[in-house]
Amino acid sequence: MPTPRTALYTGSFDPVTNGHAEIIVQGAALADRIVLAIGVHPGKTPLFAPDEKADLLRAVCADLKVAAEIEIVTFDGLAVDAARRVGATLILRGLRDATDFDYEMQMAGMNAAMAPEIRTVFLPASGPTRHISGTLVRQIAKMGGDVAPFVPAPVVGPLSAKFA
Repeated sequence: MPTPRTALYTGSFDPVTNGHAEIIVQGAALADRIVLAIGVHPGKTPLFAPDEKADLLRAVCADLKVAAEIEIVTFDGLAVDAARRVGATLILRGLRDATDFDYEMQMAGMNAAMAPEIRTVFLPASGPTRHISGTLVRQIAKMGGDVAPFVPAPVVGPLSAKFA
């Protein structure tokens, strides 16, 4: 039996968006196991605590129709170190536009220099999710707007509650 292929998908997931869900689904077609790695950065003040993000990711993933095993962890260092810790040979990255591409290419190059055994895989956003960013979703929620078109159903209530 072949060795299961493990992919790491890092992000702030603050909040989990439809774009994140799309990348998880796309990644599940490439890997047997996807580790969702929530970045924890001491200098940032996220909207959701890491445990809240993990709970939201679990709820979102429960609704996704994927065959891959999903695991959720936190990390506070380099993505390649997190990938090594979980046995990942792939790092999944979503691309929305040329700006993402330029940044992600630099990151992929640096990661390849530090960990040549780990490959970065770029997954393009579809038309319906290309415009979605966590920053814009937070701004819409803060101003009382409807975030339902931009986030999975399990995220709508908790996100709106943060600004109630």
